[in-house]
Amino acid sequence: TILGEGEAALAAGPAEMTARKGAKAERYVDNKRKDDVRLSNIIAAKSLADAVRTSLGPRGMDKMVVEGDGNVLITNDGATILEKLDVKQPAGKMLVQLSKSQDIVAGDGTTSVVVLCGALLKECLSLLERGVHPSVVSDALHMTAEKVDTELKAMATPITLEDRELLIKCATTSLNSKVVSQYSSLLAPIAVDAVLSVVDPARPQNVDLKDIRIVAKQGGTIDDTEMVDGLVFNTRAMKSASGPTHIKNAKIGLIQFCISPPKTDVESNVIVSDYAHMDRVLKEEKNYILQMVKKIRAAGCNVLLIQKSILRDAVTDLSLHYLAKAKIMVVTQISRDDIEFISTTLNCLPIANIESFKAEKLGHAAEVKEVSLGGGKVVKVTGIENKGKTMTVLVRGSNQMVLEEADRSLHDALCVIRCLVRKQFLIAGGSAPEMEMSRVLTEWAKTLMGMPSYCVRGFAQALEVIPYTLAENAGLDPISIVTELRNRHSAGHKYDGINVRKGTITDMKEASVLQPLLVTSSAFSLAAETVRMILKIDDIVPVR
Repeated sequence: TILGEGEAALAAGPAEMTARKGAKAERYVDNKRKDDVRLSNIIAAKSLADAVRTSLGPRGMDKMVVEGDGNVLITNDGATILEKLDVKQPAGKMLVQLSKSQDIVAGDGTTSVVVLCGALLKECLSLLERGVHPSVVSDALHMTAEKVDTELKAMATPITLEDRELLIKCATTSLNSKVVSQYSSLLAPIAVDAVLSVVDPARPQNVDLKDIRIVAKQGGTIDDTEMVDGLVFNTRAMKSASGPTHIKNAKIGLIQFCISPPKTDVESNVIVSDYAHMDRVLKEEKNYILQMVKKIRAAGCNVLLIQKSILRDAVTDLSLHYLAKAKIMVVTQISRDDIEFISTTLNCLPIANIESFKAEKLGHAAEVKEVSLGGGKVVKVTGIENKGKTMTVLVRGSNQMVLEEADRSLHDALCVIRCLVRKQFLIAGGSAPEMEMSRVLTEWAKTLMGMPSYCVRGFAQALEVIPYTLAENAGLDPISIVTELRNRHSAGHKYDGINVRKGTITDMKEASVLQPLLVTSSAFSLAAETVRMILKIDDIVPVR
């Protein structure tokens, strides 16, 4: 008897049919949903990585970012590009945070870490499609990250901070991939000297970049950029009442109160109808300001730095008049964020109340003067007594976009030198470490058993994305370049990398293309951590 499909199911028995249906339904719901979520996360993250991939390396392209308010930004810094993007997808946001983390840890390699993450995700997707479980892939990636960290340390060269020329070469390598690369011979020594001048002997392994202040002033060219052993204020001295603009043997007071008539705490109006009362009000205001100026003068202060106030005017025409008569130079619009830096540099104390204005709280400097720079003016403080361990860099540029990019590039160079202070090891650049790690992992995969061997081999291939992208962005033939580079490394030339300026493969150590170990090691470990996190996600649960 030939039974139909439904009759065969009935003949099989109700219990068996339910089990079969349940198993089928459960298997479908369980895997399909998880695979779709994982796939959408990986595709979103890869798309972001592809967006910044063309910006990698010295020959990388720049991105023009147009903000909603019409502000235009030109940069090839991965962290800046991703920060400005309005990313909605949760996994995509993880890549934005990844570049921020690399920026915090190393300061450089923000594009490399995102490109590397995208390549690892591509290999993970390939392994998942072949049926490898995400947990197996994740564990294999953890093993790989540890192996890479060990091998990179073995490949690195220890250095000392006394070798200034070597530090300059590292800063130059960082600046070579920026818009302002042609000025690297000027900016690299500035970055090195600035960082070495703020290193605290008590904490030699730690450098706080907050002790280095970058003041950007439009006008001139980047060639006019200079390091100032003192303070620079991006504002002019107040001279509306013919106040002084040049003081020698300066005694500097940093105040956080206003030299203007007091106001009531609540919004209120006082109506004065009698002229005698009006005269009395004006007279009281005059006396109030005059008493303040007398106390300031009595302490011996002749330069006054006044914090910006949002509640009322920091100074009035009347107070400026009295201060000018007392031969006191006034600089206003001091930002609250700069107070700590200024007080550390001048070795003075911020004064919050006129009653506590004492001579021992003042800072001392040889000279304070207003200087004309192109179309604007700045105030320079030099020859500071008992100066704190801080440094100021005055950056110049022809327009706002160049100025901002020079600021970002100099920050990256400062971060590179900070990395070398923290971890005093150098490694070759030009994709040499990535290619060497690819070779090492391929050899290591042969010694492993089972699934981890396939996974490690896949991750070794993913590392080749860095040399491939460098060659591609430089207009070279990526396949022939990467193949030749692979052969060179197999022959034992572990420092060989892509020299994009000459379009050939050369020894990166001899070419002085060097970078801190921390930049490369943190890039791989952070990328691996992010990929593992994305792999572990099997569902997205929206909540209100």
